[in-house]
Amino acid sequence: MDKKKKIGIMGGTFDPIHIGHLIMGETAYWQYELDQVWFMPAGNPPHKQNRVGRADDKQRVDMVKLAIASNPHFELSMEEMNADGYTYSYRTLERLNKENPDTEFYFIIGADSLRDFDTWKEPARIAAACNIVVATRNQTKPEIFDAMLEKQRNLFHGNFLKLDTPNLDISSNTIRERIHLGQTIRYYVSEEVRLFIEKQKIYGELK
Repeated sequence: MDKKKKIGIMGGTFDPIHIGHLIMGETAYWQYELDQVWFMPAGNPPHKQNRVGRADDKQRVDMVKLAIASNPHFELSMEEMNADGYTYSYRTLERLNKENPDTEFYFIIGADSLRDFDTWKEPARIAAACNIVVATRNQTKPEIFDAMLEKQRNLFHGNFLKLDTPNLDISSNTIRERIHLGQTIRYYVSEEVRLFIEKQKIYGELK
């Protein structure tokens, strides 16, 4: 039997994509010996296309392209960018499995998402469709984090894996707030993304 290809999936709104996303993707690539990591921007429903102070769909996609361009094992996936906007993760993963029977998927999420996982739409179907790779957080003691993983394994009979990555305590919301406050975002995002945000004035004037 041929060995299955191993693909990581980094989903999110990426508004904007920041170094925390990139570090998670790169760490998962090496730790779990993945073939590629797909960065998959989530679509916005048509009625939420033009949100004040946020990037539109094209800008978010363009920022992902810029952020991952220099990494040969990072790829942009447009699977969740469609006319209807938002799509549920379980539907995306089940479709990807059907279209790629030779591939094993690793869905990469943060510790906060793990805490809320049972509130997601069809969490058992997500767990059945992929390996779920969860980034650790420095604020969470290892034994507590391990207990959280074990709880979800027992609840959903899935393969929940630990990703050993530093917690940088950085979020897209933090970056938008810094811009609104007139603070620098240098090194919070890649330089290409920073220049793009500055040129487009997506979130306001940059320092």
